[in-house]
Amino acid sequence: MTAEYPESFHRGELRVSHAEREAVVARLNEAAAEGRIDLAELDERLEQALTAKTYADLAPLTADLPPVVSLDPGQPLVLKGGLHGAARVGRWQVPAKVVAYGGMGGAKLDFTQADCRLPVVEVEAHGQMAGVTIVLPDGWAVETGGMDPGLGGLRDKTTSDRLPGTPLIRLTGTGGPAGVVVRHPNGFERRKLKRISAQRP
Repeated sequence: MTAEYPESFHRGELRVSHAEREAVVARLNEAAAEGRIDLAELDERLEQALTAKTYADLAPLTADLPPVVSLDPGQPLVLKGGLHGAARVGRWQVPAKVVAYGGMGGAKLDFTQADCRLPVVEVEAHGQMAGVTIVLPDGWAVETGGMDPGLGGLRDKTTSDRLPGTPLIRLTGTGGPAGVVVRHPNGFERRKLKRISAQRP
């Protein structure tokens, strides 16, 4: 049976689902990782996406972004800091391997909201001039034996208390001049996660 609406009714007035909100959140995170929007704008758009009620609320958030090109799930994710920095934050699907280059602007990999169903994730980080920051949820562990600290060093601020069923991050690469930091969420990030969690249906 096909739903019928009055002639004056616009699709934009229809209510969106949780899955549709999450799809927009994923696209926004992709755009930030690609350098199309900065982190401040990402935070603003994510806030609007998570509280959107209708298609009219969601549509403007990705209207100025090109469509996503689907990748082979087994293909590594490559994040390049470049001149302006890059980040993979929010909801994203974790592949078996991630390569991050700090470049001149820095790179950030935030796994706190990521969907990861793998027992081991290979992360190759190259700090370069601005460094790479990796944020892991509580209970996740990192193995750093294959990492060359370089001049900038490797700072592992995580705890060793790995919870059963959580992924192991196997870190390799080089610290370079700026180094690589691996840590759990800081106070600001924890407050943000709590706020996002409270907003979800």
